[in-house]
Amino acid sequence: MVASLHQHLDSQAAAASLGAGGSHRLNLLLAYAGWREDSFADQLPPLLQPMGIRCIRSRTAQEARSVILHNRVHIAVIDLSTPADDSEVAQNEKLGGRVLHLLRAMSPVPPMVVVRPRQVSARESERGLAEALREGAFSVLERPVPLESMLETLRRVVQRHYAGHWPAY
Repeated sequence: MVASLHQHLDSQAAAASLGAGGSHRLNLLLAYAGWREDSFADQLPPLLQPMGIRCIRSRTAQEARSVILHNRVHIAVIDLSTPADDSEVAQNEKLGGRVLHLLRAMSPVPPMVVVRPRQVSARESERGLAEALREGAFSVLERPVPLESMLETLRRVVQRHYAGHWPAY
């Protein structure tokens, strides 16, 4: 799977860099609550960095907001369990949905991959899926997310949202 993504993305190297002399061709926001060690959010940066993908990690909605305000985000992976900030009170306040709103205010709006906890019922699952899609999510994945599933989703994002080419802005 990594080889497939690597091959696909490398074939687009002609559309290479962003900005003046930047070595990164794509910025990937990883807003992840860190509920599990050795998660996709930990595994993606070393795999994707050699391909020119800059993974910008945020562990809270506050950090994600700062990333969004100071960086162009080409793809965003948002865990809906992302807490507001590092305070104990905020750890119980999940603001992943608020990060989606911030991303929707960007121009252009980056494709968003939503990661959510496993849903208890089919009805709850359908309602949550419909809500995420209304918010503009490209894909919704349930935790735990296998690395291969995340890589395949990112490949599809580049293929569909960027017509198989690196972003040129």
